[in-house]
Amino acid sequence: MIVNQLMLRAAVAHCGRWTAVNQLTRTNSDMAEFREVFSKARHIAVITGAGVSAESGVPTIRGAEGRWRTWKTQDLATPGSFWRHPSRVWEFYHYRRELALNAQPSAAHRAIAECEARLSRQGRSLVVITQNIDELHQRAGSKSVLEVHGNQFHTRCVSCGDVEVNHKSPICPSLEGKGSPDPDVPDALIPVKDLPRCDEKGCDGLLRPHVIWFGETLDSHILTKVEKELDTCDLCLVVGTSSVVYPAALFGPQVASRGVPVAEFNTKVTRNTPRFRFHFPGRCAETLPAALARHESELI
Repeated sequence: MIVNQLMLRAAVAHCGRWTAVNQLTRTNSDMAEFREVFSKARHIAVITGAGVSAESGVPTIRGAEGRWRTWKTQDLATPGSFWRHPSRVWEFYHYRRELALNAQPSAAHRAIAECEARLSRQGRSLVVITQNIDELHQRAGSKSVLEVHGNQFHTRCVSCGDVEVNHKSPICPSLEGKGSPDPDVPDALIPVKDLPRCDEKGCDGLLRPHVIWFGETLDSHILTKVEKELDTCDLCLVVGTSSVVYPAALFGPQVASRGVPVAEFNTKVTRNTPRFRFHFPGRCAETLPAALARHESELI
C-alpha cells in the first residue's frame, strides 16, 4: 500500500487519533435518525469510491470487472507498465476515457450535486472527496471536488511536466477504434511516436494520464486539503467504496475518531462498517437520494 504524507502525519504527529480509529461503535440503519443528524450538519464531507461510478456503467477496478483483456488494473496502472508497454497502457486508458465520456452521472452523483447547491444557499457546505478519476461528479454539477487519485481527462508530459485538460475523443488518431477489453484482441503495438504527445513548443514529449498509479505517492497539496476537510466536517458520508484502498480507507475512521457521525452507503458491509454510526445497504443510486433530499427544516 502507498505510504504518504497523510498516513505518516497520522501515525507520527497524531498517534492518539489513530488509536481511537480502532474503537468500534454501534452501527444502525435508521434513516430517520440520519436525517435528523443531516438537518443539523453545517459542513458535510462525502467520500466516494468506484461504486458510485459503477451505477453509471463504469466498471470498478477490482474483481472480474477490473480486468481488461487478460490483465488486472493493478498490472496496468503502474509506472513500470507504462514504460514497458506504453501502447498497451494508453489503449487501456483510451477504453476507460471513452466509457466515462459516454456514461451519464448516476442518481447518486446528481443527489450529491443537488445537495451541495441547496446547502450553499443556506450558508452550509458539502465537499466531495473522491477516489474516482472520471469527472462524473463534476458533470453532475458538483463544484467542490477533491480528486485523490487524479483525473484521467488531464494529461502530463513525462518530459516537461506540463499538465493539460484533454477531452479529445480519441485522444490521438492512432487510438481510434482501439482499446477493446476482449481478451482475444491483441495489443495494437502503436509506435511511441504516434501515442499522445505534448503540444508545448519544442517539447513533443510522451504524455501519460495525470492520475496516481499504484506505487506512486499521492499529491501532497490535495492531501492537505483533504485533511482539512476531515478535521472540520460535522457529518461524513462514505459512499460506494469497499474501504480497501489506502489512505482513502482511513478517511472515514479518522472522522469517526473525533466523535463525528459517519454514514456508510454500500452494497456490502466493509471492514470499517463497525466504526461508523450508520450503514445503509443497497445501491447508492437508490439509498443516497432519499438521504440527501431536502429536510422539512430547510427553508431555502
